[in-house]
Amino acid sequence: MGRDILVVEDDYNISNLIYMYLAKEGFDVRLVSDGAKAVEEFQKKIPDLIVLDIMLPVMDGWAVCARIRETSKVPIIMLTAKSEVFDRIHGLEMGADDYVVKPFEMKELIARINAVLRRSEIPNDTSKTVSYDKLTINRDAYELIVDGEKIDTPPKELELLYHLASTPNKVYTRNQLLDEVWGFDYFGDSRTVDVHIKRLREKVENVSDQWALRTVWGVGYKFELKSGKQAAK
Repeated sequence: MGRDILVVEDDYNISNLIYMYLAKEGFDVRLVSDGAKAVEEFQKKIPDLIVLDIMLPVMDGWAVCARIRETSKVPIIMLTAKSEVFDRIHGLEMGADDYVVKPFEMKELIARINAVLRRSEIPNDTSKTVSYDKLTINRDAYELIVDGEKIDTPPKELELLYHLASTPNKVYTRNQLLDEVWGFDYFGDSRTVDVHIKRLREKVENVSDQWALRTVWGVGYKFELKSGKQAAK
């Protein structure tokens, strides 16, 4: 059997076109046309990936994404007719793994699906926990512990912080972070990184005097380790 893809799209023509192309590529495809049914179908069987439209009846794509992210980190690609940077960034902030702007070529959607699925297939032996003073980033369990308290963190924020903290004092450009954290050629705006860093700072800033998320003006960002030792496992 092929990988299971849940497609949530209320436009009959678009959903059937997606079904036809994905089935041809060997995927098992389930179609639903509103947000509430999407949550029900997800709960019946967790798919390998969700293609999720934003403008949906009953419950919109933002709400569906938020509901799913309460219990699962299943890959989500959002479909939107809006091309504004805000809408793209909002989807990523909500925990989506990628987005595709309508109208789109089916070859692009299939390429993005394959890329996101490749990213999700991380071998268990690469999963690690990185710890510093009052900070623990568990990529295996997708948990962020700050000063002894578990902080709800979208997957991309946690992956970004883990990536920076795994190589303390190394400076990354925005494009490097997009390539290495998102794991494929990213077609969006590099300001996405700025937004994620801003939200991470709201969670971890001034927690410890031994480390900090730093902006390197004109270059990018780094996890600055001032003193103390890293404990990783």
